[in-house]
Amino acid sequence: MSVDTAPLTARIDRRRLRAYRRSLPATVRPRWGGVLTRVVLLIVFPLALLTMWVVFIDGSFFADDEWDWALTAILLPYAIPPVIGVVLLVRALSRRSGVRPYRLNGFAEANGFTYEPYASAPALPGMIFTRPGQSSAFVTDILRRRERYALEIGNHTCTTGSGRSTSTYRWGFAAIRLPVALPHIVLDAHGNNAVGRPRLPIAFAKEQRLSLEGDFDRFFTLYCPEGYETDALYLFSPDTMAVFVDEAAAFDVELVDDYLFLYAPGKLATLEPALWERLLTSVDVLSERVLRWERWRDDRLQRSTDSAGDILNGSQDARGVARQGRRLSVKEDWWWVLGAAFAVFGLINLIHDLIAGWSS
Repeated sequence: MSVDTAPLTARIDRRRLRAYRRSLPATVRPRWGGVLTRVVLLIVFPLALLTMWVVFIDGSFFADDEWDWALTAILLPYAIPPVIGVVLLVRALSRRSGVRPYRLNGFAEANGFTYEPYASAPALPGMIFTRPGQSSAFVTDILRRRERYALEIGNHTCTTGSGRSTSTYRWGFAAIRLPVALPHIVLDAHGNNAVGRPRLPIAFAKEQRLSLEGDFDRFFTLYCPEGYETDALYLFSPDTMAVFVDEAAAFDVELVDDYLFLYAPGKLATLEPALWERLLTSVDVLSERVLRWERWRDDRLQRSTDSAGDILNGSQDARGVARQGRRLSVKEDWWWVLGAAFAVFGLINLIHDLIAGWSS
């Protein structure tokens, strides 16, 4: 597939940009009122306090012609909020310019996609969309295409927890719609792991790991439901493994229901022409391979359907996946149970010691 990346770098028609910018929602192009309020609070108030301190100490930064480092350490925190305010202002100016969505919209039109700058969390079955403990989620820079095969590319952001325990996770994703539902299979790419540890949002039970032949295990760790090892070997034949190693070694891969997902930490929908060329070429090559999987059938579903008398003489195909193959088992974390047990044990001992002290 030839990819037209010219809109990502071409000179911008300012008149068209202004017209497009007016159509952007506030979630993409923040209003000045909210931005300036935060910036003023972060810049003006701390600077006013800092000025008062400087006036109060009356040049005491210098003592015997030397810099007073102790006083500097006291006043330095006052300079941090203004720096944050300047960063927020620069980011707001960049977002309000509308250049990024304008370029991506032009790129989408040139390559047969539709473009949406912002949307609420999609109802997709992938693990980044169903992370446990999600309190909020949304996607940005979504490109969709329906020709040849359904493809969706975007950037997903989710927040877990609340208050001080809040964590934010950002993943770029590409979703290919498949013609048939497949067993839940995950390929953990070694190339994007952090210090040898998987970066997957969900930890899967080790018993579901399946080793494949050749060099495949150097690039991926494959997880498949117990009992579906033969099916995974059928789907990932040697030539298919070679395609995934060549085209998807930089991505974590998930097969779930009738979707194939490619994941990358950070963003996939960017303004980088080289990234788009690699991504769309890889997606096209992978799609040619995985769309052949439409011939796969789950023998367990076939047997259960035959036994129920719903299929006569093999005249119909049992499509879908049996219940035990639809989702991988999640790794159970026992550390919190041990921690709670130790905490209870310590509390009991403390109460016992207090009672013993009072009685003596």
